[in-house]
Amino acid sequence: MVKTFSKISIIMNCYNGEEYLRESLKSILTQSYLNWELIFFDNNSKDNSKKIFRSFKDKRFRYFFSSKLLSLYNARNVALEKTKGDYISFLDVDDIWEKNKLKTQLKKIKQTKTDFVYSNYNYLKDNTLSIGFKKKQPEGFISNALLQRPFIPLMTVFFKKKILKENNLKFDKQFNIIGDFDLFFRLSKIVAFSYIHEPLAIYRRHSKNFSILNTNLFVKEYNLWLKQNKKMLDKSSIKDLKYLICYISVKTHIFNSKYVLAIKEFIKYPLSFNKLKLLALFLLPK
Repeated sequence: MVKTFSKISIIMNCYNGEEYLRESLKSILTQSYLNWELIFFDNNSKDNSKKIFRSFKDKRFRYFFSSKLLSLYNARNVALEKTKGDYISFLDVDDIWEKNKLKTQLKKIKQTKTDFVYSNYNYLKDNTLSIGFKKKQPEGFISNALLQRPFIPLMTVFFKKKILKENNLKFDKQFNIIGDFDLFFRLSKIVAFSYIHEPLAIYRRHSKNFSILNTNLFVKEYNLWLKQNKKMLDKSSIKDLKYLICYISVKTHIFNSKYVLAIKEFIKYPLSFNKLKLLALFLLPK
C-alpha cells in the first residue's frame, strides 16, 4: 500500500516553451497520485510561458523566474534546490506523462526497496506513437550498461531526493546535453536501479528538440567526459564508451551529409548489429 504522505517534487525547466506547455502541465494535473508539488523554473523566457503557467490555478504549482538565462543543467540544479519533496521526478515542457506515472513508480520503489526507478516510454512523432523499448531494460547497478548506450529518458526517472544530498551529487553544469547521463552514471555506481516496462511517459520528437538540433554536442561532450573520468573506468568500459562515441559520431556526420567523415568513423566501428544499422543510414540518409 502506497503511503499518501510521501511528497513528490516535479521539476519542469522552461525556456520559451509555450508551444506544448499546456499539454505537459495538464498531464501533471491529471496524475492519480495527488501529493506532489511542481517546481516550474522559468529560465528567462520571452514568450507566453509564464502566462500559460499562471492560467492554471493550483496551489501545488510553484513558479520561479530567473532574471538571466542559465545553462540547462545549472537551471536544473537551481530548481532542485527549491524542492521540498521526498522524491524527485522531471518533466520537460514538450513531454507528457501517463496518469498513473507517479503512483506506479512510487509503488515500485517501495516494493523493490531501490532508490531509483525508470520506465519505458512512447515517442510521439507526426501524431504517431511508437514504443521506446521493445525489450526489458537493465536493473541493479547498471553503470556498465550506461557506457554502452545512454538509455534512461529524463521524463521517466523517479528517485529518492536524499541520494543526491547523501552523496553530494548534482548535475554537472559544464554540460549542455549529457548532464543526465553523467548524473545517472554516478548514481548507478552507488545505488540500485529498478525498471518498469510499462510506458509511463511520452517523449515528443519535433524539429525544435535541443538534442536533434545539437547532435554534434553529444560527441564533443562524451569525449570531454571520457577524458575527465578515464581514471575511474576499466579498459572494457573505456572501450565501450569509445564505441558509443564512434557510433554517435557516424550518425551525426551522416545526418549532416558529411559522408567522408562518416566513412572514416564507420571503418573504426566493430562488426555488430549497430554497424549494420549505421550501414542502413548510409543507404537511406535522413
